[in-house]
This record gives sequence, structure tokens and C-alpha cells, in this order.
Amino acid sequence: MTAMKWCGIQTIEALDVAIDERVDYVGFMFAPSTRRVSLERAEQLAKRAQGRIQLVGVFVNPTVEEVEEAVRRVSLDAVQLHGDETQSLIDALVARGMTVWKACALRTTEDVERALQLKRVSMYVFDAPSTTKYRGGSGATFDWTLVQTVDVPFLLAGGLTAETVGEAIRTVSPYGVDVSSGLEVDGQKDEARMRAFARAVREER
Repeated sequence: MTAMKWCGIQTIEALDVAIDERVDYVGFMFAPSTRRVSLERAEQLAKRAQGRIQLVGVFVNPTVEEVEEAVRRVSLDAVQLHGDETQSLIDALVARGMTVWKACALRTTEDVERALQLKRVSMYVFDAPSTTKYRGGSGATFDWTLVQTVDVPFLLAGGLTAETVGEAIRTVSPYGVDVSSGLEVDGQKDEARMRAFARAVREER
């Protein structure tokens, strides 16, 4: 069964659709992004989730203190690092009891090899290189064949939509898929697109 993570959740309405569609994870963007949420807003959403869905906080080059505060206030199940974070930061977060995911932009096999050198990462998120001033969520894809033989748990991200996610799953067989812009119309989560994406993933399960 292919897991789903819907990222960039900002509203109660979008969260409710994710819960209704039995999505495995939702992502809250704490890094600079058009989908960024405040800790206060994330707290409200987390209360709504009430343990019915796992919560992932997405950060870019944070301090340990920033992550600790978010984990404490929002009760995050995992911390996703989407910047140029070092092994020492990963070690520090794991030492504090956090589950760390690492997002990596892939262009070449060397990028894959470099990513896999990181230790104590519970989940990788393999994404396309950014085409905007922000990390991720650009709607761009990358060469899926780069990760066809990777044997660690990972989420496939980058430009997935209801129309393409089935092919992606069949090509790569990832642990899960991660989507943000593919659920949106004019930069906002769209219920029809969200439900269509969930159906497309379930058809491959």
C-alpha cells in the first residue's frame, strides 16, 4: 500500500478532506513559502486532527530550538528537513527524540549517493530541484529512474498529480508519495483535485 503525504496544509477544510480520504501524513510548512503557516495556526490544525492523521513539520535550515518549539507546540510526529542541513543537526534532533525526514533534490545519481550517506534519517523525500525561490512545491518533476533501485524508505515528490501519480508508483514503487501543488488551483488546495489524487493512489494500492 502506497502511503500519502499532503503537504502545505493551511486550512481546516483541506485538513478535513485529508482525514476523510485517510491520508497518512499532512505537512505544515514552517519554512518561507507561499504555504507557510504560523505556529498558532498549526496548533489549531493539530487540535482538529486529534490523532487521526500524522503531522509532519517542514523546515529549511532551522535551529534546534526552532524545531523543538514546533514539535512541542504542535505535537509533530516527524520533522522534515528541506534545506542544506548537516549530519550534526540531524544527530541533535534525533538525540532529542525526534523522527527526522530529509528531503533531497535530485538531478544526478551523485545526488542520490550523497543523500544516502546521511545517517539516522527515518524517511527520505526525493524531490525535484526547486524552480522558485522556495524549496519544493514548484510542481516540477525529476527523472524517476534515479531512485528505482533505492532500498531505503522514501516518499516520491515533485510535480505529482492525479494524472501522473499512478505511473510514478508503478515506475518507482516508493513507500509513499508527497504532493502539494498537484492538489491546488490558483495556489489553494482544491477539494476536487485532492479527492482525485487520493482515488488515483488507491487504485495502485
